Amino acid sequence: MKSRGLVYLADDDLDVREALSLLLKTTGFEIRAFESGVALLDTLPMLQPGCLLVDIRMPLITGLRLQDRLNEIGCDWPVIVITGHGDIEACRRAFRSGAVDFLTKPIDEAVLVSSLEAALDLLNQRLSRGETLQAVRNRLARLTRRESQILALVAEGCTTKDIARQLAVSPRTVETHRTNIGGKLGTASVAEMVKLHLASEGSAPT
Repeated sequence: MKSRGLVYLADDDLDVREALSLLLKTTGFEIRAFESGVALLDTLPMLQPGCLLVDIRMPLITGLRLQDRLNEIGCDWPVIVITGHGDIEACRRAFRSGAVDFLTKPIDEAVLVSSLEAALDLLNQRLSRGETLQAVRNRLARLTRRESQILALVAEGCTTKDIARQLAVSPRTVETHRTNIGGKLGTASVAEMVKLHLASEGSAPT
């Protein structure tokens, strides 16, 4: 059976780890369980992207503090927080820190599976955007310094004459550079060139 996705579980309760691991394996997920948030963080650099299922109350580092650490290191894998206590303030804090769901034990199987599927869909979207952005940056990296300057000015709305005046070159030289830019980026559309430039700067979707 094809895996439905990777799930990393952090919970200090052995019974919970075993029960959730069995449940998720039988419903088609790949699961790796950790006895603490610290153990998960220590192993994180060696893990493939997946969904994090973390208990809110753990020794050494709580689930909420684990979320903070993930944000600090730039890990945007989806996090589902689980708890045996319906703490509204903790729920609010978890969502403010980017949790995609907050589930109370005992966890309903259907609710958990649905939540994991949504989280893994989100992960795939994030990974796809990341790959697309890297592809854009790879194309832009082919530009010379002068071509990058001209593309930035084009993105600011400057005309060929404006650019020529600012860079102290002829309009024909600017047009030649623009042609070269189009060739390297794979588009003759000024709008598409600008879109690629803005995407690389984080100002527009790719």
